[in-house]
Amino acid sequence: MIAFCGAPLCPAGHLPHLGGDWLSSRLSQTSSVGGKAPWSKLPISPQVGEMPSFGKEGRTEGGATERGLRGLVIFLVALTGLLISTPASATKLDTQFRAWLNNDLWPEANANGISRKTFDAAFDGIKPNLKLPDLVMPGKKATTPQKQHQAEFGSPGAYFAEKTVRAVTAGGRTRKAANARTVAAIEKRYGVPGGVLLAIWGRESGFGAAKMPYDAFEVLGTKAFMATRKDFFRTELMAALEIVERGLAPVGAMKSSWAGALGQPQFMPSSFLKHAVDFDGDGRVDIWNSVPDTLASIANYLVHYGWVKGRGWGFEVTVPEAVSCSLEGPDQGKRISQWADLGIKRIAARPFPARELKAEGFLLMPAGRSGPAFIVTPNFYVLKQYNTSDLYALFIGHGADRIANGDSNFSGRWGAVGGLHRSDIATLQRALEAEGYDVGSADGLPGFKTRRSIGKWQARNGRAATCFPDADLVTALK
Repeated sequence: MIAFCGAPLCPAGHLPHLGGDWLSSRLSQTSSVGGKAPWSKLPISPQVGEMPSFGKEGRTEGGATERGLRGLVIFLVALTGLLISTPASATKLDTQFRAWLNNDLWPEANANGISRKTFDAAFDGIKPNLKLPDLVMPGKKATTPQKQHQAEFGSPGAYFAEKTVRAVTAGGRTRKAANARTVAAIEKRYGVPGGVLLAIWGRESGFGAAKMPYDAFEVLGTKAFMATRKDFFRTELMAALEIVERGLAPVGAMKSSWAGALGQPQFMPSSFLKHAVDFDGDGRVDIWNSVPDTLASIANYLVHYGWVKGRGWGFEVTVPEAVSCSLEGPDQGKRISQWADLGIKRIAARPFPARELKAEGFLLMPAGRSGPAFIVTPNFYVLKQYNTSDLYALFIGHGADRIANGDSNFSGRWGAVGGLHRSDIATLQRALEAEGYDVGSADGLPGFKTRRSIGKWQARNGRAATCFPDADLVTALK
């Protein structure tokens, strides 16, 4: 799973995808669809994959554009290069890192049952990787780069470029056919639709085609030593050591993303320990090379977070003007029959399934009135446990539907919204907070709390409620 703020379970947790061109060109290609490769061949993806979003804390509610994130990565890497520009300073940092390993990390690892043999093998030849993002030099304070303030937040529709979605759905149908018995067996055991598992697999690692030969101990060690979220990465580093200590994977197999996420489902090490399973029955858990283990581990993760068997993720709907877009959010649920009584209808005049009418649903309008609308089920929010982004969860649900039923796009059109800087949105959020509105966090990302607060403010000030930020709104609230 990929902001650096984090991108699932950025535990599996994640950010929006950073490599759209790679995804669209590679995911549609057929890679190995079964069996296991030797430990020396470990397919897992680099910066073109998704970064783990580090769970609930790793990413604020909302989403970010690929262009803004890519620019931020480049900026941070360049900044780090300026900070560490001489061999002498690099040598000093290496010495500090070694001292930290031996005097700080080792005592904790030893207390947690990690042997010296495992510890030394994990960090043999490891030095801080200064090309990683989100690093803070020892003795320095973390700052928010001006580039991040100026990052553009684009239209949510950009996340659903047809070429990107179709790469996942076409690749998903190919793998579904090639692994039909495995997918059926996992569906039977866990109750999670195969289309959901395949969509996550495709989105996270290109069905295992993405190559990411980062050393997990280099990544996690660097970040535990000098990242802005050192405590989080220290916990994950301890989990990685435990994986090796327990014989679940050798040191040489611990290949990861540049945020430390492991294997084809992009699990952080702690998620591996909690959720990874041996489904092919060979006696080892292998999320790097085994398709059955990968898909079953994703299913097990979702079940752990409350996947409701027999329910889907949601339905695209039309929302009449009389129904306020400020009713959005997971804390404003109603029985689906109640939403229907308000005039909300499924697209194409299809009825809601009878079994769903008494069940709870939630309004989702990720672009406010300027995009498709949905009634989602609790399973949608389970998908958000994999990556805490509305757009990610919607991509997975939409992709799953298309894998199962054929390629059909949303009925609603994404409007020409976006184009504001994150600093503009943060200014808007702070202004709303000053007036007593709950925006979640003034982070420059318009999550559901920001969207509905905008709608409430607009209605109270005699404006048409759009529930999405725009330049006029920023000016009006300054």
